[in-house]
Amino acid sequence: MSTYTAPLKDMQFVIRELVGLEEVTALPGWGEVNAELVDAVLGEAAKFAQEVLDPLNRSGDQQGARLADGKVTAPDGFAQAYQQFVAAGWNGLGGQTAYGGQGLPHIVSMPVQEIWNSANMAFCLCPMLTSGVVEAMRVHGSPEQQQQYLAKLTSGEWAGTMNLTEPQAGSDLSAVRTRATPEGDHYRLRGTKIFITWGEQDMSENIVHLVLARTPDAPEGVKGISLFIVPKFLVNPDGTLGERNDVKCVSIEHKLGIHASPTCVLSYGEGKGAIGYLVGEENRGLEYMFTMMNHARLGVGVEGVAVAERAYQHALDYAKTRVQGREIGQRSGDRVTIIHHPDVRRMLMMMRAQIEAMRALSYLAAAALDKSKHHPDERERGRQQALIDLLTPIVKGWCTEQAVEIASTGIQVHGGMGFVEETGAAQYLRDARITTIYEGTTGIQANDLVGRKVAFEKGATALAVIEDMRRLDARLAQAGAAEFTAMRESLKEAVDGLEQATRWLVETYPKNAKAAAGVSVPYLKLFGTVAGGWLMARAGMLAHEKLSDPEADHEFYKAKVATARFYSEHVLPNALLLAREVSSGADSVLALDAADF
Repeated sequence: MSTYTAPLKDMQFVIRELVGLEEVTALPGWGEVNAELVDAVLGEAAKFAQEVLDPLNRSGDQQGARLADGKVTAPDGFAQAYQQFVAAGWNGLGGQTAYGGQGLPHIVSMPVQEIWNSANMAFCLCPMLTSGVVEAMRVHGSPEQQQQYLAKLTSGEWAGTMNLTEPQAGSDLSAVRTRATPEGDHYRLRGTKIFITWGEQDMSENIVHLVLARTPDAPEGVKGISLFIVPKFLVNPDGTLGERNDVKCVSIEHKLGIHASPTCVLSYGEGKGAIGYLVGEENRGLEYMFTMMNHARLGVGVEGVAVAERAYQHALDYAKTRVQGREIGQRSGDRVTIIHHPDVRRMLMMMRAQIEAMRALSYLAAAALDKSKHHPDERERGRQQALIDLLTPIVKGWCTEQAVEIASTGIQVHGGMGFVEETGAAQYLRDARITTIYEGTTGIQANDLVGRKVAFEKGATALAVIEDMRRLDARLAQAGAAEFTAMRESLKEAVDGLEQATRWLVETYPKNAKAAAGVSVPYLKLFGTVAGGWLMARAGMLAHEKLSDPEADHEFYKAKVATARFYSEHVLPNALLLAREVSSGADSVLALDAADF
């Protein structure tokens, strides 16, 4: 079994040179954040991941979480690792300093999340959801609620969950039936919630559930949903824990992957009713929950990058050590490791190039998120907010779809041994598979992208990003090297296709929303593929320029140029097919009526 090693040089390259750390650290409040601090944080995170989290990944998958008498026990070692995680201050990395957090920007905390998730994705789902609860309460909670909960959640002493769907509802939250009856300064909740990640566990002192429910006079549909804080243990006025609330885990799901992470069915109000506290105003719960959901969607996108990176490292280690066959064209001589075989090299390059593009897009989104919250100019904050709104469904949808493909390729590199659980390659495919589903399926992300983002604003932000992509053309033209000439042509064709598809959607959506929805997933993949190609071309240019510096790491930067070239020749051409699918394929999607299937 290979050991995870954080790709620190790749991360530092994206953070410093490609995305621009200095632009973020120049924003108000981050004057003390610099490259040296970022390197130190990433280095310590990598050490923690390698020494504490990675050794539990395989055993956690094999043992899984266990349920007995309503209590869930995490796999062996997880509770101890969680206490180390909390004691080291990792849970509050990006949290507000007012509540004990370290207040670091997303351009730092997101790469750290990648490191942790590569090492042990099932474990990291717990703090990821807690950070989402913190964000929702920070924005929508009352001062009293913030005072009571945020310090403990920020530290990680208490964990948090998101309670959205129910057996009859699925992704249709308008069908939520959990009831919340007013009773003095609180409500009594009764109902059942499903798919609650880490909804019950033995790692933290308390669990703070954010629960969607309906009050007695609420209107039907999504306009009648409210949001409630329902702690596992009630909290006394002095902050100590009181009696157990009326919320119980009645079962945990038997899943394809992430076995170490309990996915719970929670029952509220089997006795006298679970006590909950209203967040904000009644009937605005879905609006509030979207703060947490969007936070989680970016987090899941990073999970896609992380599990893909882990699958790549596992496959690369195998390819370097597995001896099989002779090099092509050689009939005699020593047998070689399979990394010498061209098709294995192709698969590894495909994995590597896509991961680098996914990482670049994720970190670009992190920088946009930082600027949207901290830039001193209101107009620029609005522009960056529009950008992060556009990028969120792409990062979530495209990075996770690619992760499944990359993890599958990792199994292929192993050959028959990849299909055998003992090699460990299959776990990454099993774990990756959920990322395209939870926090909104790829189809939901694509509908959000096409309807709420592109069509709603008539393509303004999408076309502005496309214009940014076109500005790279002049630099590619000046590079002179043959690989950049080919890269320039490939990128231009891809950007042209993206613009054509975007304008088609803007024109079509108001007249025929079903047709636009029918090709929304190809459009999301198109945008991700082209944005990835744009960022890889930028990375290639930056690396090429570094090669003139005699003190630079030439081997590292040559590899960057080679990977960028590979992406332009082997990945980016898919954009032309996707663009054609968007512009011409809607009619065939809807050619058969539902009854015809």
